[in-house]
Amino acid sequence: MAKLSAVIITFNEAKNIGRCIESLKPVVDEFIILDSLSTDDTCDIIKRHGLTPVQRAWTGYSESKNYANSLTTGDYILSIDADEALSPALQQAILQVKAAPRAEVYEVNRLTNYCGHWIRHSGWYPEYKIRLFKKGLTQWAGLIHEELVFNQTSYTTQRLEGDLYHYSYPTIESHIRKIIPYSALAAEKDFKAGKRYRLLTHGLIKPWFMFMKKYFLQAGFLDGFYGFVIAVNSAYERYLRYLRFHELRKNQSTR
Repeated sequence: MAKLSAVIITFNEAKNIGRCIESLKPVVDEFIILDSLSTDDTCDIIKRHGLTPVQRAWTGYSESKNYANSLTTGDYILSIDADEALSPALQQAILQVKAAPRAEVYEVNRLTNYCGHWIRHSGWYPEYKIRLFKKGLTQWAGLIHEELVFNQTSYTTQRLEGDLYHYSYPTIESHIRKIIPYSALAAEKDFKAGKRYRLLTHGLIKPWFMFMKKYFLQAGFLDGFYGFVIAVNSAYERYLRYLRFHELRKNQSTR
């Protein structure tokens, strides 16, 4: 049977970490929890579950996850965020993998809970993510949305049954708070890459198209009121990108 190590990075995740750990206990042989010096009860909750967090100053998502991966001793790594949890069906699928691994990389389908409602449209579901993989096969890269970069060009993959529950946005305000820094990072990345933003295209058309895409093309209207909110916030994020890019260009021209 394959040994499975869970890797979680945390910072002030007292509201989520207990649920995450409980969902992992039936399937995981080893926990590596890297905490970036939380100031809430995150570490106390981890310890109440009989686990010891590794504390280390924040160095970015990719570097933190790669460091945590290096501490594992399992054959496979299950990389999961503190605001996520395994569904019962996904637990059973992972247990089958442990008993008889048939691939090197496994995808899971993430289902997001938005303000207490499961979002099954709006381009948010199905949302397949690679979260289970053989140790040493890959590493994380990227600053905004970290991605796995593989050490070899060929590897076997499989999709698992069940959902990875994602409790990302307990309130609309929490969604907006996340949009603001993300839009700034995206604009700064484009600015450094030498891209050009235009008022008509990036300030008007792209935000409008993003709303239409989320709400109509990706059937966000079937998610009810929160599908509308997601579409509006997605458009708002695009608009904020333009504002940040314009600010960066203006600052450059006045130097």
